[in-house]
Amino acid sequence: MTRMSAAGFCAKLGALMLGLGAMLPLGAAQAGEVTSDQIVRALTPNKPLTRSLSAAQPAAATDPGQTKFVDSLRNRPTRSLSLGERTQIAEITKDKPNIDLEITFEYNSATISRQAAPAVEALGKALSSPDLKGGTFVVAGHTDSVGSDSFNQELSERRADTIKRVLVDKYGIASADLVTVGYGESRLKDPAHPDSGVNRRVQVVNMSGQSASAK
Repeated sequence: MTRMSAAGFCAKLGALMLGLGAMLPLGAAQAGEVTSDQIVRALTPNKPLTRSLSAAQPAAATDPGQTKFVDSLRNRPTRSLSLGERTQIAEITKDKPNIDLEITFEYNSATISRQAAPAVEALGKALSSPDLKGGTFVVAGHTDSVGSDSFNQELSERRADTIKRVLVDKYGIASADLVTVGYGESRLKDPAHPDSGVNRRVQVVNMSGQSASAK
């Protein structure tokens, strides 16, 4: 192969790679990242959602009993919730607009991992945006299965508290608009791999469009 033909080959190869890159889905190079706009869409009923995110069907009209129950949870310490209350929250939120951000934490810690910082920032911007500001949101902490049930329950509560503290302190979200709950290892995202890091996460659920701080 002559020097000229080698150069021509490289040029063709470069053009081919460029063409293949153009065929990739938009944002494929940043797989796993989430934007504030995506979070807004996930937490707002009747809006389309990207394939990488998950959300429930639009919620039905709010039940007065549910509203009263949620109001009773505002500003409650996360650790004060009983098993029955945690179960009731899970039942109420299962059909609400939600997003599982996979906000990961350091092992056996409530410290947000470095790689999760962009997701936390996106969440803060989304919840303080005009589309969502003033809503009531459940912030649910989860752990993997490593460790005892009691340890994981407490850890999940501290993780939910960590996210709430960031949202309140850095993004100005009203404390009463964020209901925190910990589920420990009881609701694994990947039951087949209970010790996987994807289970160490926080889920956010949009409970209503009314803010307690605006009452």
